[in-house]
Amino acid sequence: MQSDFTTRRSATAPRAMTIAVAAALAAMLAGCAVGPDYKRPTTEIPASYKEAAEGWKVAQPNDQHDRGPWWTIYNDPQLNALEDKLNASNQSIAQFAAAYRQARALVAEARSAYFPVVTLNGSGERQQSPARSGGFVTGTGSVGSSGSITNSFRLSADATWEPDLWGQVSRTVAAQKAGQQGAAADLANARLSAQGTLAQTYFALRSLDSQQKLLDDTVVSFEKSLQLTQNRYAQGVAARSDVIQAQTQLQSAQAAAIDNGVARAQNEHAIAVLVGEPASTFSLPPAPLDATPPDVPAQLPSALLERRPDIASAERKAAAANEQIGIAIAAYFPTLSLSTSGGFESSVFSQLLQAPSRFWTVGPQLAATLFDFGLRGAQTDAARAAYDQNVATYRQTVLTAFQDVEDNLASLRILGREIVVQQQAVQSAQQALAIVTNEYKAGTVDYLNVLAAQTTAFNAEQKLASIAGQRMVSSAGLVKALGGGWDVAQMNREDGGVAAPAPAPAEGASAPQAAAGSAPVAQKGAAAGEVRND
Repeated sequence: MQSDFTTRRSATAPRAMTIAVAAALAAMLAGCAVGPDYKRPTTEIPASYKEAAEGWKVAQPNDQHDRGPWWTIYNDPQLNALEDKLNASNQSIAQFAAAYRQARALVAEARSAYFPVVTLNGSGERQQSPARSGGFVTGTGSVGSSGSITNSFRLSADATWEPDLWGQVSRTVAAQKAGQQGAAADLANARLSAQGTLAQTYFALRSLDSQQKLLDDTVVSFEKSLQLTQNRYAQGVAARSDVIQAQTQLQSAQAAAIDNGVARAQNEHAIAVLVGEPASTFSLPPAPLDATPPDVPAQLPSALLERRPDIASAERKAAAANEQIGIAIAAYFPTLSLSTSGGFESSVFSQLLQAPSRFWTVGPQLAATLFDFGLRGAQTDAARAAYDQNVATYRQTVLTAFQDVEDNLASLRILGREIVVQQQAVQSAQQALAIVTNEYKAGTVDYLNVLAAQTTAFNAEQKLASIAGQRMVSSAGLVKALGGGWDVAQMNREDGGVAAPAPAPAEGASAPQAAAGSAPVAQKGAAAGEVRND
């Protein structure tokens, strides 16, 4: 059904009255947004972390402020330099930065629907009519002397505007704004993931450097043991089998030292990709791991919803899906279009811009769909199902985030206990090796005892080095699981660059506040739901 009311210059109704009626109708109906208002999906939040070690410090309010690069807590200049390179050149982050800029442009595109579309047209036409004889066109195909030539020149401007009667435009803008915020959270999550992966890979590489030093020292020790056995064999107090066993043990240690280089090279190549450099031109000099995990203040579990960008992204996608329901419902209602056109039209070009050549038209148009055989109902059902899907994704993301934190807490807690015991095991193994070696020199035990003691000591030291590396990897994983230094306010500070936006102002300065409803989680004392961000 379509109703079209057009007023031309020759009509009797006054032009001002028509415009006033249309504007009043639009103002009366504007703001009648249909569809559900968005509320953040509820999810179960534990009161505390189960795997937190006893005495673990809970973060104070001041700990929540953005303190800049989180990796600086490790006081490692090499790691700091690598993270700076990553923040400038990582190509995965660059992809998400481009996606954010695209989402930001889509918001501007959606907002343009609030305003009328104005076009300017100009045309010129020259037409020759065929000659007529007795009211009939001559059949010769040529134009007789009675044929006429006419000119037509036209210059006009047209404007059309569709008032947002049922909130379709505002919901589209809100959906795109939520999409922009979600893209900002995705960008932050890409940064955090790459930064955390770099730190974990770096500490794994340094752990391999520690193990390499241990292997090199072990080779030197086994060489001395072989020399001792050869001397005893030359003196006739050791069997030939002792020499062969000492050679076998030395060669096995040499092979292990060479094999350790494979894993180190692979970690080095992975770091090269993360910092945006070719693996063929990138190298890191060996440096054994010499660090212990720093204390990481823990936020309460409820704060995790504000500190994890992947949770914020999932919540913003649910908000955008909710707006799509309103957009689908708005299709049930009629649309009102206001159009106007004005300009000059004349058959004489020199008289085109004179007053008698003026013309104008203005009028509203109301259109509604009567029958669509279930199309709008199916679209609405699809929008509701998409919203339910995004809500489930949000809740699953929250569950996975808590699992991530608990996994790293458990790892740090257990490894912290294990490394104490392993250090004692190393000391015991070294003492046993020294005793057995002296006994072998005295001839009271055979070489098999020395071999077993050396193997035990080597395995204990290698295990200790491995645990130390695992602790640092878990420490970086915990910081990453807690969101690094990110919070939801940064979604509105993104500039579309690879590097993170500038930190918030220091305490005491006026920090920028997010627009009402722009944060994906409710603040303390605020309602749990959110309003649309137009």
